[in-house]
Amino acid sequence: MAPPPSPTSSVAPTPPPRLSVVVPLYNCLALTQAMLASLQATVPAGLRYEVILVDDGSTDGTRAWLQTLRDRPPAAAAAPEFHVVLNDRNLGYAAANNRGARLARGEWLALLNNDLILLPGWLEPMLAALTALGERAGLVGNVQLDAASGAVDHAGLVVNVTGKPVHARALPPVFARWIRPVRRVPAVTGACVVLARPLWEQLGGFDEGYMNGGEDIDLCFRARELGRVNVVALRSVVRHHVSASPGRKQRDEHNSRRLALRWRDELIAAADDGTRTWCRGYLAQALAIPESREYRLALAACGFLAHLRRTPPPEAVAAVTAGLEGEFARWDRILGVATPP
Repeated sequence: MAPPPSPTSSVAPTPPPRLSVVVPLYNCLALTQAMLASLQATVPAGLRYEVILVDDGSTDGTRAWLQTLRDRPPAAAAAPEFHVVLNDRNLGYAAANNRGARLARGEWLALLNNDLILLPGWLEPMLAALTALGERAGLVGNVQLDAASGAVDHAGLVVNVTGKPVHARALPPVFARWIRPVRRVPAVTGACVVLARPLWEQLGGFDEGYMNGGEDIDLCFRARELGRVNVVALRSVVRHHVSASPGRKQRDEHNSRRLALRWRDELIAAADDGTRTWCRGYLAQALAIPESREYRLALAACGFLAHLRRTPPPEAVAAVTAGLEGEFARWDRILGVATPP
């Protein structure tokens, strides 16, 4: 009689994490360690997540510290999986994030700067906004406070009267944030942002033609081009050591010009903040100098500011267009390049 088949044992495969966190690093080891401690302290219980650390040529001991993460024993059930990527040289913010995101396995992708201090409850409102928007979801940002002063540094990106994206720093009253917990914006900063990983892959990640600036706004505008909605989760708050990485601001003018060349028409169309600023300025002048007042334009400006009309007066749009053209003239002068018509 043949013996019964021997029982076989198998280990169930570990389910993939729901969230993949990508953190580009360039020096600032103490800030990185503090940021990761705040991450592990604030991720909701029961959420499986992985952390992908991409070092971009650090020289301050970061690489030796990353080796200690690699040498750790297998993580406990509640701890994140750590993955380390070492770039041979400094490739910049866009390329570092792209390289890290290619390893991501989660349903959601969180891009975090290494100079953040993550506060309790920061993640849940961002994921709630992503879930509520569903297939319309673009990039979800949050409110960021300057770590040194506590002042609001970022509550979304808006387009000003010169056609340039700038940080919104005004918040609705607290009660309004509970009634309407998200704010629709043209773009959010990549310092702390969450999006669905399939959308990231559809967009192709960051454009590596930008060097440490502008790539996050470009990604947001590409999401808008697909009909996606970018929002700020107003109940999510973190602290940020603003521009702590060395060399962060060296290419600002080149990046701004590249962004404006790519999205000239879209920046003008998205300049709600800029056209409202122009309308407020016009009305202030009309009150101060009554003889300069044109009643049709004053009524149109009032109606737009009061949200009684959806489109700004043509004069306001013309002012933003002229402001952006002025920026191109300035870039031509300081960068020694000629802007195509």
